[in-house]
Amino acid sequence: MKPGIYFSVFALSAAALILESSLTRLLAVAQYYHFAFLVVSLALLGFGASGSLLAISKAWIPNIDREGDNPGRGRILALSAVGFASSLMIAYLVVNWLPFDSYSIAWNKSQVLLFALYYLVLSLPFLFAGLGIGVVLSSSSGRQNRVYAVNLLGSAFGIVIGLFAMQFAGVPGALVASGVISISAALGLRKVVPRFWRGVIWIMVASGILGLLLLSRSNLNRNSRVGLAISPYKGLPYALQVPDAEQVFGSWNAISRIDVVAKASTHVLPGLSYVFAGQLPEQLGMAFDGDALRPLTLTGPHSFQAADFLPESAAFLLHQGANTLVLDAGSGLGILQALAVGATRVVATQDNPLVVEASAATAGEFDIFHHEQVELVPQSPREFLASTDDHFDVILLPLNDAYRPIANGAYSLSENYDLTVEGFENIFARLSPDGILVLSRWLQTPPSESLRVWGTILETFSRTGIEDPGSKLVAYRGIQTMTILVKPGGWSSVESEVIRDFTEARKYDLVWIDDLKPEEVNRFNQLEQDQYHETFQDLLTADSKEKFFDGYPYAVRPITDNGPFFFHFFKWAQTPQILATFGRVWQPFGGSGYFVLVALLILVSLFSILLILVPLRLTRIKSTESGIKIAQELENKEFISPGRIVIYFGSIGVAFLCLEIPLIQRSILSLGHPAYAFALVVLVLLVASSLGSLLSRRYWHRRLWVMGLLSMAAFLTPFLFYWIQGLSLGWPISLRVICLGAGLVPLGVLMGFPFPTGLEWLERANSNLIPWAWAVNGCASVIGAVLAAIASLSVSFSAVLLVGALFYGVAAVTLRT
Repeated sequence: MKPGIYFSVFALSAAALILESSLTRLLAVAQYYHFAFLVVSLALLGFGASGSLLAISKAWIPNIDREGDNPGRGRILALSAVGFASSLMIAYLVVNWLPFDSYSIAWNKSQVLLFALYYLVLSLPFLFAGLGIGVVLSSSSGRQNRVYAVNLLGSAFGIVIGLFAMQFAGVPGALVASGVISISAALGLRKVVPRFWRGVIWIMVASGILGLLLLSRSNLNRNSRVGLAISPYKGLPYALQVPDAEQVFGSWNAISRIDVVAKASTHVLPGLSYVFAGQLPEQLGMAFDGDALRPLTLTGPHSFQAADFLPESAAFLLHQGANTLVLDAGSGLGILQALAVGATRVVATQDNPLVVEASAATAGEFDIFHHEQVELVPQSPREFLASTDDHFDVILLPLNDAYRPIANGAYSLSENYDLTVEGFENIFARLSPDGILVLSRWLQTPPSESLRVWGTILETFSRTGIEDPGSKLVAYRGIQTMTILVKPGGWSSVESEVIRDFTEARKYDLVWIDDLKPEEVNRFNQLEQDQYHETFQDLLTADSKEKFFDGYPYAVRPITDNGPFFFHFFKWAQTPQILATFGRVWQPFGGSGYFVLVALLILVSLFSILLILVPLRLTRIKSTESGIKIAQELENKEFISPGRIVIYFGSIGVAFLCLEIPLIQRSILSLGHPAYAFALVVLVLLVASSLGSLLSRRYWHRRLWVMGLLSMAAFLTPFLFYWIQGLSLGWPISLRVICLGAGLVPLGVLMGFPFPTGLEWLERANSNLIPWAWAVNGCASVIGAVLAAIASLSVSFSAVLLVGALFYGVAAVTLRT
């Protein structure tokens, strides 16, 4: 094949990967994170659909043969490039024009039809990309491994370009970059694209680049608009409905969208005692991805009167002039609070530079991140804890999350490595001998967030050998929040009296303190039944904590780095409740995010079965293959049944995603943000896999050895990768990236073998099912993505990696049978 064909495959692959990564960010801002996962998973079925379409319509695709460079293949590839760019533009317009809102889908049945259209338009670009790449794979006899390697390299290039585009021009810029790169794929096909149309394409490319520059300029000036239609139920559009409210800052980077709104009546002081009679400070609202407005408080530490009436201030009463660490400073309220109640030195972690820029640009003299007593650390909490030798009198974990009902489940899929057992172990190691950890969580009925934190701290005590946990813990509640104080060294009688006086003066109800008396419980914020005191005490004194967690109505077991889903509270026992309230509650989807995943698995499985079975039916592959079988037996060639193809290509599709997804999620611990983890893991795996693809034909005769080695490498991955990660967590970011990337290279090279090996297997048997195998692999990949997410939530990352190893083993057995 000529270089133009390879260039076109490279460009289409890059464009598809840019679109995939930017769609997740786009939909997380426009709708909600769990919905972004759902739609992207469905849209990627476009790749599977392209293989089915090629298998069905092979007869009317012109001049596709197995030899040489033919104009038919070039025309299909050029049309695919133009179709991708055109459908991308249409999809962007339709998604912003449609009055679709995922929040109201439970009670507004018309939203179901709008969702179907949403899915259809988002899947079209992937369908065109799959058609172009699939045509070349199907008609490249003896060179499929090279085509697949170029496909992987193009996707890796898309990762890099997408990250830079989102950093400098936001999601709209990334979409423009995807369109520009896709349309440029037609420029490498000079023989099949007339001169006039090449000129038109050049004009489109130049226009796209100009648009990208304009978007970048607006974004760098920090005055860009979102450029997306956002759900009216999210924090940003809701705040802008306030009369006189105005957006004073707006910008994208690779990991977030930050907007700051003034005059929106923002009053966010979680847990503020109702006895506070002073004046509330003026606040700006900082929206993260269009939601969860956090406060930028326009007052100095000395004039912040409300600080003494926030629940965390008890820790600072016990440690006057405390050397303080604020982990995940959010928009800076925790820093301001610590300084206002007397901290002499505050070290604060904030790993999103755009937050710091937004504060500097809008808070003026009240920009707390640049206060003279503040040492700002541009790292995630776990990175800093692993890299510092300092010890602190008070460590504060501010309540940055907005309140979410437990039945919501919209954030079940989000990882939180700060509140795991290992996270608390790191925190305790950085406390001074007399140090205190203080954190607050929202109250929910029945207790969920606060109870999970309580249980995780107890598990940390057990693992670190800290005895008599009841004498080291204090918990009290207000109207909305639960505050927990932890002192591994134990509370003195004087400190206990200070805490009692503090809670009584501010009308907080004690939930637990050593020697707690019955009359001290449920005094001020009275409940018919104080579930918080009862459940906290029951868990603390339980003979078997496993039985407690098994019998609790929600999943509140301690979380670890191997499954850091803090907001995942779903149990199957909740199913009747979810079904009974579906369409009657003011929550996204009216139920758990886990339930949405299960529904998604059923949906993508049904779609995949149709995409796999319909070509079999329409093309009568079974009868054709039975006729071919006789001729192949005479030539001593292997007959490959459709069932074996499904097992082999389905297994490697599921296996690839069962390795990729948990590795991405686990890498967030080292790199701090999902976007960076996605970029590193996928980039390394794609580049290494492209090398494996190139080597696959050379090692065809040792294919079973390679597949066995891959299965073994996948089996060892959870042990080796976690060891490397733990070893390097405190290192500089550049060394961490090199270390983690190098650790993934051998696995990535081996992961590049199975797909081209399978195509070689089909080609040697003279099978005409290569397009259909492309469909099977695409559909299985989508199923594998959803399965990996469900298994990560239900069991652990390690279990998902081991499932990937098992599926590679199944593929090896199928290849040998």
